[in-house]
Amino acid sequence: MLKLKTLSIIVLSFVLLSATSSAQTVRLKIVETSDVHGAIFPYDFKNDIPFNYSLAQVQTFVEQERKQNPDGVILLDNGDILQGQPVVYYYNFEKQDTLHLLSQVMNYMKYDAAAVGNHDIETGHPVYDKFNSELNFPWLAANAINTKTDEPYFKPYSIITRQGVKVAVLGLITPAIPNWLPEDIWKDIFFDDMIKSAKKWVAIIKREEKPDMIVGLFHSGVDYTYNNETKEKPFNENAAQLVAEQVPGFDLVFVGHDHKGWNYTVTSSNGKTVLILGTKSEARTAAAADVLLEFDKSTGIWEKKITGSILNVGTYKPDSTFISKFNYGFSQTRTYVNKELCILGKTITTRDALLGPSYFTDLIHRFQLDITDADVSFAAPLSFDAELKKGKIYVRDMFELYKYENLLYTVKLSGKEIKDYLEYSYGLWYNTMRNKNDDLLLFKTNSDGKKELKNQYYNFSSAAGINYSVDVTKLIGSRINIISMSSGQPFYSDSTYLVAINSYRGNGGGGHLITGAKIPKEELQKRIVKTTNKDLRFYLMRWMMEKKLVVPKFEKNCSVIPKDFFWKGRKRAYKDLFPKKQKSGI
Repeated sequence: MLKLKTLSIIVLSFVLLSATSSAQTVRLKIVETSDVHGAIFPYDFKNDIPFNYSLAQVQTFVEQERKQNPDGVILLDNGDILQGQPVVYYYNFEKQDTLHLLSQVMNYMKYDAAAVGNHDIETGHPVYDKFNSELNFPWLAANAINTKTDEPYFKPYSIITRQGVKVAVLGLITPAIPNWLPEDIWKDIFFDDMIKSAKKWVAIIKREEKPDMIVGLFHSGVDYTYNNETKEKPFNENAAQLVAEQVPGFDLVFVGHDHKGWNYTVTSSNGKTVLILGTKSEARTAAAADVLLEFDKSTGIWEKKITGSILNVGTYKPDSTFISKFNYGFSQTRTYVNKELCILGKTITTRDALLGPSYFTDLIHRFQLDITDADVSFAAPLSFDAELKKGKIYVRDMFELYKYENLLYTVKLSGKEIKDYLEYSYGLWYNTMRNKNDDLLLFKTNSDGKKELKNQYYNFSSAAGINYSVDVTKLIGSRINIISMSSGQPFYSDSTYLVAINSYRGNGGGGHLITGAKIPKEELQKRIVKTTNKDLRFYLMRWMMEKKLVVPKFEKNCSVIPKDFFWKGRKRAYKDLFPKKQKSGI
């Protein structure tokens, strides 16, 4: 009996050794999509035209790779997929009585894991909780903590095994969400610091799972200096690179959120090289890591060689089976976005809104003041180069006019806080002009030697309901003169006014209220008098349907002085920003 048992052990050992010996080399391809923003089909529902990138084309690439390397492909998504194209808006908010089209698409594509993005959270608990329940794979965010249980609200990590290789994927989300979104949207969730969370969970993964490889799937950018932050500051919005550098154990880190597209390496604190990969937005590109693993029998460790590439999704044809299977979602969405809302009396463009007073932002101001009965409205252009043409306006046009699913707040601000808000906004926006030949806008020079905006255009917030001037010859912080209310009534710095403002700004986004008006972050919620319960676009569409005819008006409540400085600077700035565009608007 003892001899038989000994013989069995020898045979078993030989079998295991043979299995190991026959699998000394493994090749994996790990593919990331990120910031897809609803680009399921190669079609722009906003403009009712085809475009040459989509998940349908990613599917073609992934299936090719799976045929070439069965059990060697891992497919990941890195967040911000539930917001953007009208197709996801339709299934988020208009057609909630069925399985979400996107959950069916991602299950069909056989995603292995995904990370949650800030714009996914922006859809609200009813949407993202339902969506999460429909997925056949884990939706990850280790640092999104359920405040009732002190455990992750989503799954923290996933273990994926390919050809005997155990791959751990840790998901993290940018912790800056409370700076942008209303608390009800992320109720019962605390977004912890990414570096702190990564250290905790990498230790757990190593101890509990003993993986052969650790992959970071971080919905966060790499520029940790964005918004004047530092690497030492906790809760950094874009801490993906900091995690790769400061938390040893990662072999590969996929990033998102910034839409830049990355392929470079950093050195971790343990001296090992970590590859960082990221994609551009709307499935224009996908990131792929080719991993060659060779088993070292002497150490019992897989040695890894990892190379990265960024794929142009437009070089692949849409998968015909994919298109056929989900054609019902395509058809339903086209019917929805082609619904007529109103007649627009004048062509308007966000190009003008980047330069100063415009018909475009005046339309948003007018709508916000109408539905809130506020005294003052704050609004900024939310698209860099969008245009609504004179004539019939459809649902699809609203996704150009108003890009995000913000709520509309009515908040209480003092006259001084309103002025300080505007000083801050125009400090992000306008240069200090010494003569007519200076730049009107604050520019920086990019790597190609071309001018680009120094700050984000969606922070260029103007006001309505008051008459004011902006003197571009004065230094930042001393430019604004509020003359009166637009009704002609006096404006007082020590009076309290009701102000219409979107939820991104109302929660501190852009810094206008916190840094500009110097309102403590913890006080912002107390300033809210009322809020819409659906997104601002929802009410804008209904406002337009009630109006039937919307004639944009140029209110002329804001004057930029000196006028000759402004108009000459405006003309040059237009050419710098839109060198191939005809001059339009004012």
